[in-house]
Amino acid sequence: MTPRLGNFPPLAFLRSFAMALAMVLASVRLGAQTRNNLTVPRDHGGPDAVMVRDAAGHVTVRATPLTTAIRVDGTLNEEIYQTVAPYTDFVQQEPVEGAPATEKTEAWVFFDDENIYVAARMYESDPSRRVASDMRRDALNMYNNDHLAVMFDTFNDHRNGFGFAANRLGAMFDFTATNENPSSNWNGLWDVKAQDFDGGWSIEFRIPFRSIRFKEGSNTWGVNIRRMVRWKNEVSFLSIVPRSWGRRALNKVSNAATMTGLQVPARGLNLDLKPYTLGSLLTNTVATPAFTNRRNANLGGDAKWGLTQNLVADFTVNTDFAQVEDDEAQVNLTRFSLLFPEKRDFFLEGQEAFSFAGVGGGNGGGPGSGSVSGQNTGLPTFGNLSPVVFYSRRIGLANGEVAPIIGGARVLGRVGAWQIGALDMQTDRVSSVSAPSTNYSVLRINRDVGRRSRIGLIATGRNASSDTMNTAVGVDALFNVSSDVAIVAYGARSAQAGRSGDQGSYRGRLEWNGDRYGANIEHLYVGDGFGPGVGFMRRAGFRRSYALARFSPRPASIPLVRRFSWQGSADYIEGSRGGLQSEAFQSAFATEFTNGDFVNAEVTNSFEQLSAPFVVARGVTVPTGGYRFTNVKASYVFGTQRPLNGMLVLARGSFYGGTLTETTWRGRVEASPHVLIEPAISFNRVSGPYGNGKSDLVSSRVTYTVTPRMYLAALVQYQSRSTSMATNMRFRWEYQPGSELFVVYSDGRTTLAPHYPELENRSIVVKFTKLFRW
Repeated sequence: MTPRLGNFPPLAFLRSFAMALAMVLASVRLGAQTRNNLTVPRDHGGPDAVMVRDAAGHVTVRATPLTTAIRVDGTLNEEIYQTVAPYTDFVQQEPVEGAPATEKTEAWVFFDDENIYVAARMYESDPSRRVASDMRRDALNMYNNDHLAVMFDTFNDHRNGFGFAANRLGAMFDFTATNENPSSNWNGLWDVKAQDFDGGWSIEFRIPFRSIRFKEGSNTWGVNIRRMVRWKNEVSFLSIVPRSWGRRALNKVSNAATMTGLQVPARGLNLDLKPYTLGSLLTNTVATPAFTNRRNANLGGDAKWGLTQNLVADFTVNTDFAQVEDDEAQVNLTRFSLLFPEKRDFFLEGQEAFSFAGVGGGNGGGPGSGSVSGQNTGLPTFGNLSPVVFYSRRIGLANGEVAPIIGGARVLGRVGAWQIGALDMQTDRVSSVSAPSTNYSVLRINRDVGRRSRIGLIATGRNASSDTMNTAVGVDALFNVSSDVAIVAYGARSAQAGRSGDQGSYRGRLEWNGDRYGANIEHLYVGDGFGPGVGFMRRAGFRRSYALARFSPRPASIPLVRRFSWQGSADYIEGSRGGLQSEAFQSAFATEFTNGDFVNAEVTNSFEQLSAPFVVARGVTVPTGGYRFTNVKASYVFGTQRPLNGMLVLARGSFYGGTLTETTWRGRVEASPHVLIEPAISFNRVSGPYGNGKSDLVSSRVTYTVTPRMYLAALVQYQSRSTSMATNMRFRWEYQPGSELFVVYSDGRTTLAPHYPELENRSIVVKFTKLFRW
């Protein structure tokens, strides 16, 4: 029997939501969205000028068609660089908002029938201090290198775009902006080259039109370009972006320059096929029966078809993820489950389109998700407790075992003001854990409202049989009242036969993320029967009220300090039917230094009511009851421009009637542009009336990058709580754009066996993919 959906959230919530909606729509009609009044350079160009900046600071640029081909080698020696004037006069975001950049940048945008090109010269007052330490593809460390990045608003809707970044070493990083929120999960096919010149470095990007989606027939896009000078910690833009947006500033598409003169190509067949072949050797000594060096071979593949220039369909058959890196181990001293990020390529692309109320789609969001600025107003003391209505890692797992994916399809894209995401996947049965073949389906629709707001709908389903079918539906909204103020709200309900309790959930959140001041106010309710079958929840059956206030001055009289930050928060969680479950009051002080270092100190007073015993560490089980404790934590983050950097955390305090001491170091050792070492050590000691124990984690990732398209990485991890050691080694070579060779070795060992560390499982996989494009 298919379960019926019950009533939606309580009337009081709907009334509050309607009032907030009315206020926001009124502010939109009154033009609440305004630009900051900043002092910026002004260009007085004629009608044929390549770049014009008006008195309000808005920039208009013109893209130039290529009449002869250019060679993408980074040298910028073709005649067109002499005959076409560059975009200049970049404006600082940091450290002095609105001031002219101290290092000169010249940039151009060209196009032909197949590609769009971005080129730039970055002049340097001291080239010896340039920071260029990472050449990996898609390395998150790109922001901490001297680099150039560009964002194209290809729909000219002032809210979505495609971004590309590169450094002098040729490291490539691409990303998307969806409603001005960034996602690094998209990988496009493009190329970049960089070279030195006397007094700086230069770069050329070549981006095929077919690698991105855009509005057909349009000759106007938005564009913004960012330059980072890391040794100065100076960030400058072609078109000014408020510094309250922090690292996310390039994704503020509404502040992009207007780019005219473009001539986009007509749509072709736009069909990509990417088959794979795979061979493996598998060993499992704890299986029943055990096996050693079992051979296996497999075939499968993916297809991508551009239905329109704005709408793309993806298909997958016999989906394989053998090349995916193992999850990084985490220390968990709570009674709740951990949320691990999605790493599988098929689910990564476009996952932001399935995000609901600022969280989910794969990674599950995180504290500050859906925020209107690049800096968080503060991390909730208990983390992000909002349920994830769609969590893609549910697909392909059954009772802790891998469930092979038979195949599936996905549609992503935009139709006017509507954004659409639809997914349907089918997994095979897993006899060892009596798991049947299961179908997963998701539909996500968003509608743009005003200039930067939206409303949306999500529906998910998991169906293994008529008796176990689970469905969930929800409505959410994000209203950006101004550049720094947003309202986020949702209401959702799940349904499953035989599940008791209230299956509804709702949340309302007000965010103010200004540069000097900030505040969050949130109310979240999750019914004790709410459970989306393709989702994730850290806890169920609770009602949360949360508030935070922040003050972040920038002291002009202290040259070594860029910003101070004081914040205080209160977190109150009770059961869905009343009764205190958790409580936390936190005070924190942080300092951001001019050299990029951070220091933070915080004091937290917490209360936890345990309704059932739980294991904190090996040998330590805390019984039921109420516990109040106070913790003090200090951390220091070393500026990432240093070859040796990272974060040191020291914490100590009372903990469930005893004490907890934490010492954690997460570091980065940049031995050379080719060699990166990332050690992580966390020692956690628990002592008290219920026993003494520890929960330690030691790991290290070592990456050797041959070229930006070829690397060898090894991840070794040891965790005391599970007495396990794991090794994962991956070789990846993109021998042609989009075509790859993977060689992956993984093993898991136990430290409790007599032959320490004794092998439990091992796999050796060779995977070959080939991309065909029409």
